[in-house]
Amino acid sequence: MTVPGRRSSTFSRLLRHGFTDPSGAERLLDVPELSALRGDPVLLDALGATADPDLALRGLVRLVEAQAETERQTLTTTLLSAKPFRDRLLGVLGASEALADHLARHPRDWESLVTYEAVDLHPGVAEFERGLSEAVDPVSLRVAYRRCLLAIAARDVCGTADLAQTAAELADLATATLRAALAIARTAAPADAAMCRLAVIAMGKCGGHELNYVSDVDVIFVGEPAEGADEAKAIQAATRLASHMMRICSETTVEGTIWPVDANLRPEGRNGPLVRTLSSHLAYYQRWAKTWEFQALLKARAVAGDPELGAQYIDAVSPLVWQAAERENFVPDVQKMRRRVVDNIPAAQVDRELKLGPGGLRDVEFAVQLLQLVHGRSDATLHSGTTLDALAALAAGGYVGRADASQLDEAYRFLRAMEHRIQLYRLRRTHLVPEDEADLRRLGRSLGLRTDPVAELNKEWRRHAAVVRRLHEKLFYRPLLDAVAQLAPGEIRLSPKAAGQRLEALGYADPAAALRHLEALASGVSRKAAIQRTLLPVLLGWFADSADPDAGLLGFRKVSDALGKTPWYLRLLRDEGAAAENLARVLSAGRLAPDLLLRAPEAVAILGDPGGLKPRGRDHLEQEVLAAVGRADGAEQAVAAARGVRRRELFRTAAADLIGSYGTEDSPREPDPGALVDRVGEAVTDLNAATIAGALRAAVRAEWGERLPTRFAVIGMGRFGGHELGYGSDADVLFVHEPREGVDEQEAARAANRVVAEMRRLLQLPTADPPLLIDADLRPEGKSGPLVRTLKSYEAYYRRWSLVWESQALLRAAPMAGDLELADRFIELVDPLRYPAEGLGEEAVREIRRLKARMESERLPRGADPTLHAKLGRGGLSDVEWTVQLLQMRHGWAEPGLRTTRTREALAAAHAAGLIPTEEAQTLDEAWVLATRVRNAVMLVRGRPGDTFPSDPRELAAVARYLGYEPGHVGEMVDDYRRITRRARAVVEELFYGS
Repeated sequence: MTVPGRRSSTFSRLLRHGFTDPSGAERLLDVPELSALRGDPVLLDALGATADPDLALRGLVRLVEAQAETERQTLTTTLLSAKPFRDRLLGVLGASEALADHLARHPRDWESLVTYEAVDLHPGVAEFERGLSEAVDPVSLRVAYRRCLLAIAARDVCGTADLAQTAAELADLATATLRAALAIARTAAPADAAMCRLAVIAMGKCGGHELNYVSDVDVIFVGEPAEGADEAKAIQAATRLASHMMRICSETTVEGTIWPVDANLRPEGRNGPLVRTLSSHLAYYQRWAKTWEFQALLKARAVAGDPELGAQYIDAVSPLVWQAAERENFVPDVQKMRRRVVDNIPAAQVDRELKLGPGGLRDVEFAVQLLQLVHGRSDATLHSGTTLDALAALAAGGYVGRADASQLDEAYRFLRAMEHRIQLYRLRRTHLVPEDEADLRRLGRSLGLRTDPVAELNKEWRRHAAVVRRLHEKLFYRPLLDAVAQLAPGEIRLSPKAAGQRLEALGYADPAAALRHLEALASGVSRKAAIQRTLLPVLLGWFADSADPDAGLLGFRKVSDALGKTPWYLRLLRDEGAAAENLARVLSAGRLAPDLLLRAPEAVAILGDPGGLKPRGRDHLEQEVLAAVGRADGAEQAVAAARGVRRRELFRTAAADLIGSYGTEDSPREPDPGALVDRVGEAVTDLNAATIAGALRAAVRAEWGERLPTRFAVIGMGRFGGHELGYGSDADVLFVHEPREGVDEQEAARAANRVVAEMRRLLQLPTADPPLLIDADLRPEGKSGPLVRTLKSYEAYYRRWSLVWESQALLRAAPMAGDLELADRFIELVDPLRYPAEGLGEEAVREIRRLKARMESERLPRGADPTLHAKLGRGGLSDVEWTVQLLQMRHGWAEPGLRTTRTREALAAAHAAGLIPTEEAQTLDEAWVLATRVRNAVMLVRGRPGDTFPSDPRELAAVARYLGYEPGHVGEMVDDYRRITRRARAVVEELFYGS
């Protein structure tokens, strides 16, 4: 019993010592088993120093209660008299509920914490092997393992061992455990043990001597036959031993499990044999291994089994690791690895992920390993499997700035310490920062944060994660800038060879040129150079993430040279993060957008405006173009002004398309490719219509002032009329005029022909911009017919001479420029032709099919692959469009939704009307969108139009990136294109040809 006054005093003392449940603590202190400890203030001080005093006290009561009477007296006496022991025991109990459970089940294990001799402060494998030596089965091995783990945790929480020492001790304990498990397996199967030699190679954090408290232990097994044994039977025996060893560590016993042993890093992963001979391993690595497998081998370390065979394995694979950066697929593999795989992390957990989240442990480890692979070819001092040791070696060798290395080391230690203490609590494998206030408080206190543990923990965690995020990219590129800027005398700099190696490994095909560009941009003491040195580390990372980093850097230099004296340019890139990333994506995606930008560099401002990438509507564009034409001195100057608007707006459209296709940190990738296609088609159509309107106004003003003697309209045809233009499409048109009242018909015709000739001349003037070619070959009588006709002439021709293909062409007719009332009357005139009453007759259907078949056989370019030609190939644009147009001509008279010039809109209307089943409609739409995107991609990448995939590997990779494929997946892109268009062709055979 306690008197009220003393209870009140104890209650206050408990609060001061960090207890969150002082009432519960008072009850625990009153249990009879603690009578020898209750009044000693030393105990409260020691409990108050732990991460969780309440948890420590509960664990202590359980431990004391579990003791026999004589052992209890020994324990309490030792607690009161030996401060080091008291701190170790209570420190573990206050940090780990799981180890408290172990001590309650094995109450004598506290004795392992009593004495630390100098030689025992940082035990190695031999000491741990002695600690496990009496284990003869999985249960006793688990108990002995936990006893050793108890000592490691005690050194950790008391600060006797730092982060690196703790991680190394955990790896050594894992090594000793693997050896013990293998010994148990060998004892159970002596015949198998005699038949083979088996080596266990540790990988991952165990191989790197930096293990967590709870982690899979990654291994690879190497086997050879014992002298005189058959190889096949020996490998079978080795496989049985390896499997048994894995089960001993991984299976659940009455004492739980030790940890899973994971052999999935072996050749061919889980599909490959568990044990291979050394020669089999080498054959795989030399022929089939991917870059990530060599990155994994960087940490390989022989830990158990036959030591001679293990050493042979390490000696054999090490040279392959350090040659990995010279492999053909190294760059695309690195690009894939550089994209963190966070898709499988629930969105609500990304910000709590210590390992895989932004600024997490994986960022540090990947950065260090990549730099090791790049520079370890020629510098053996970098050949370490331990992250912090490798980071120190990189700094010592001048591959990483010393200040950056120091910050990264500090951040990595803090994040790993967080990970250790989170796992230590319940000995569960997790990398998530807890959300519960009590868990956060215990975690913060365990790291020495005592004033306001939760707030301090969050602040420190976010600070270190931000450092990692900032340095992750900077680590690769800032030393490159230091190598060329020559600003800090005495700083170790990358040698030209090392700088070139790094640039090559990051995808730069001409590292010498890249270094020249960096020097031109970043050297000197001007404010401009200082801002560039801030921008370039991040920009270089974005360039390296593209299909053509060299082009991105060269383009950036050209734009910077053009705008370098403009005060807003670098300020925009520095202060508007989206502008810099958007610029990097655009400059490294191909030739079209950079060429447009270099002719109008001030358009960079578009990339920093939140609404800058939205296309301008036709009314807005036409108003701007006509105003510019009206201010010009002559027709040629007027068209040059119109072209200036077109150039800027074409850049806006291309930039929005590229950013929507690739995505950026601020603007994720557009999930609907069809929406991108529609947006581009509408924008380019509106832009070309406004430009043609400007050319028409310029041509009229040059000779007739503001009023042409005849009313004049431009009708869009083909993709122009369908609002489906691509970047490289011609503008198919018809010209129609009607004499004004009182004007002679011949005079009107001469004026109309002269204005058409002048328009075409003006639009064909030489320019570096993508050309705008107007094609009037779809007019009556084709190339042999007059370029321009009156409305009556069109009416007479179509009434008497029109062929079915002309009616089909008119499906796309839409007003584009000039006299819109006249254009609308033309549309009224042709509607009965393109949507014939009661539909098409069978003879007309047969004629359309004959024309399509002839076009397929005659118009495909010689040597073109019909499975890859986006326009005329199998399942391409022509196939889909002719199928949709046949439906329009057969059913448009009865289905108003089919009366549209747009392919996708007509296809959707046909599906809504029940004319085409859902799956078939989706197949045609997918193929049409894909083929359109391929054509757009080719123009964006090459700067000139094309209907099939480029043959140049870099251009092909850029097309793949535009279409949403990760680096290294070009073959998958081509296979997908063939598959999708093959399915579309099957639908066309059924719907168009009636097969």
